Amino acid sequence: MNLFNLKTTSITVERDIAATPEAIFDAWLDRDSRGSPWHGVAAILQPVLDGLFYRMHNAAQGDYELAHYGRFVALERPRLMRYTWVSQHTRGLESVVTMTLEPRDSGTHVVIRHEGLPDDEKGRMHEGGWSHCLGQLQAAMTEEATQ
Repeated sequence: MNLFNLKTTSITVERDIAATPEAIFDAWLDRDSRGSPWHGVAAILQPVLDGLFYRMHNAAQGDYELAHYGRFVALERPRLMRYTWVSQHTRGLESVVTMTLEPRDSGTHVVIRHEGLPDDEKGRMHEGGWSHCLGQLQAAMTEEATQ
């Protein structure tokens, strides 16, 4: 595979969540929150500007471990976070994840845009991964609201 001529793509996932942008922003970066992508996995998390993260979990098939790492390049609570993202599924290329949070009448419109992904099966798998993460976030926020 020639990584210098690799065609890339972007994916976007969106969801309306019944919680404030502040609550969502904080939950995403809190390893103890069930709504965080760093919850329940082996992780190192430094959620500060230029801070690093490392995340390891078993792949869906369970036959191998999948590592992700990167650094935070923008943290503007409560409306935006941006971080680089590298994994086996990005073919080792640095991609960029941007999460925006926009207040809406009944909560927050959350958008995750992942740019610079390989335009192949592994790159496109990130759409399902981010959809899963937003589903976990939504469930956690709903659970917190009912407690």
